[in-house]
Amino acid sequence: MPLDPQTARFLEDVRALAAFAGPEPTIEDMRSALGLSFFSERRDLPQVTDTTVLAAGGPVPVRLYRPVPPGGPPLPAIVYFHGGGWVIGDLESVDAACRELAARARCAVVSVDYRLAPEHPFPAAVEDAWAVTAGVVHDPEPYGVDPRAVAVAGDSAGGNLAAVVALLARERAVPLVHQLLVYPVTDTAMDTASHAEFATGYGLDGPALRRFMGLYRGVADPADPRLAPLRAPDLSGLAPATVITAEYDILRDEGEAYARKMRAAGVPVELRRFEGVVHSFFLLPEIFDAGVEAMEFAVRRLRAAFDDAISGEMGAA
Repeated sequence: MPLDPQTARFLEDVRALAAFAGPEPTIEDMRSALGLSFFSERRDLPQVTDTTVLAAGGPVPVRLYRPVPPGGPPLPAIVYFHGGGWVIGDLESVDAACRELAARARCAVVSVDYRLAPEHPFPAAVEDAWAVTAGVVHDPEPYGVDPRAVAVAGDSAGGNLAAVVALLARERAVPLVHQLLVYPVTDTAMDTASHAEFATGYGLDGPALRRFMGLYRGVADPADPRLAPLRAPDLSGLAPATVITAEYDILRDEGEAYARKMRAAGVPVELRRFEGVVHSFFLLPEIFDAGVEAMEFAVRRLRAAFDDAISGEMGAA
């Protein structure tokens, strides 16, 4: 369908800002600019706590969100990984979205401030993402979490990490009930039709993603499934998935290919493409009505997964 009018206005604003840009920005410039771009209204919650989780590379900062006061009953949980090409992004960039997920899905959310490239190339982000997820499942008490109902989620590069963690969870017999992948990076090839069609002028540009991918990948094998989950030889046995894509996004085709490959392997998958919108719409509900709709869709899927997991355990008992 044509660009949504909200998308057209958003891209006009992006182009206007770019007109004032000088040479290719440094990583530090981009990290600073990102902090100014996420202005969503933030919901108050009874508990928002910053803490750390010990990983092989050192303590990983995390932010715990709970829609009930401390000391309440154990809740289902989402371990959330922010986007930003593994190079930029932090807890603040997804703070509003994590607050919404906690409140609407009636769950705890553990947002992960994994190490970033180029200072910490692959597999540092994977190691941190895995350490936090395994910690939440195996030691749930500090988070007030019900270990029977833990999901992973992420957007863009964070969607890549969520998909990779789900693969590792299957291999290491760590139970997850769901994976929410929001316009995820699933391959290193960047050769799809959507990459060619939307390479420039639609928010997330192909050259920028190639730059970030190179900084993150370093000398690693581009076919490593921990980089490119689409290249994993076997996707059977993964946690059920929800995959959200945007029509005018270079990542659209690889996200949808991953959904189809999971489905072909017998994984329950719900794929939904949001028409007329671009990358990042999920995090910008004040700009995109589709962002509001996508959040509602994600919440319904997560709540159903949590309810099924807990009621199934009760039935088995």
